Amino acid sequence: MLKSTRLIAAMLGLAALTLGAPARADTWPSRTVTFVVAFTAGTTSDVIARRLAHDLSEKLGKSFIVENKGGAGGNIGATSVARSSPDGYTILFATTGQAATNKLMYKTIEYDPQRDFSPVVLIGKAPVIVTARPDAPFSTVKELVAYAKTNSKLTAAYPGNGTLGHITGELLNRTAGISITAAQYKGAAAMLPDLMGSHIDIAMDSATPYLGPVKSGKIKALAIASASRWSMLPDVPTVAESGIPGFEASVWYALLAPAKVPPDVVTKLNELANAWLKEPATQEFLAKVGAQPAGGTPADLKAFTQAEIDKWGPIIKAANINF
Repeated sequence: MLKSTRLIAAMLGLAALTLGAPARADTWPSRTVTFVVAFTAGTTSDVIARRLAHDLSEKLGKSFIVENKGGAGGNIGATSVARSSPDGYTILFATTGQAATNKLMYKTIEYDPQRDFSPVVLIGKAPVIVTARPDAPFSTVKELVAYAKTNSKLTAAYPGNGTLGHITGELLNRTAGISITAAQYKGAAAMLPDLMGSHIDIAMDSATPYLGPVKSGKIKALAIASASRWSMLPDVPTVAESGIPGFEASVWYALLAPAKVPPDVVTKLNELANAWLKEPATQEFLAKVGAQPAGGTPADLKAFTQAEIDKWGPIIKAANINF
């Protein structure tokens, strides 16, 4: 009887230990995955992130959602992800700023993109387009450079201080040996009327908002600052084709996980994203929003990010762009 009592007690104790033990981790993803977009809804990064979240949700039968955390040039959203649990359920849908250039411009930044994130995959690039007023006396970048060397009053519109459009203009000044005066605006909606009305000479910005005005002849498209031509404007040459070899400037998008995230999560999310980028429907969608699909390994993204920091660092420093 005593033995039976002890046996029952032992079994009950084992059961209690089993019930009290933490559940074994399920295969990722076993619950909702959140892509944090560090800008407001409706921006290009938000649109792409929502399409990716939708398609992964349908493919895996698991919930992928987007959460917008805007402010401070994307630093608020990036900081929140850097401080989140490295369990693979909070992922930063980063742009060039959060992943690379913000650390070069902001005097106070609460995260380091190379230290506090694990690179997952480069999603795509949205090239900067170089446009001009409709009556500009130049129609190519080569002609623009020649004109700028003899006319010192040219004005270039940018979608804000420190934006990719702005630092692209500084890169053009430096590589071409010219000096074009900067005029800062609050995005394409403010820039386009002044460009179409010939109140400013040129504008540099992400390409999509300028597609309609270019096709209707309301402004000129001088070049695309990408390695290859944009399918939506196939007749517009690249800056490299226009006489400045190696010139490339794109807003780019990448998935970054918090540092110390499990390697198997990075591997699986990388594989899912690469497969998504190869789908014809994805490529058609990205072309319409002005982006070119990328992909690759986490190591590829790490190397690319470092190359961008090395490229833009001297340009940002020379132009004294800081916040």
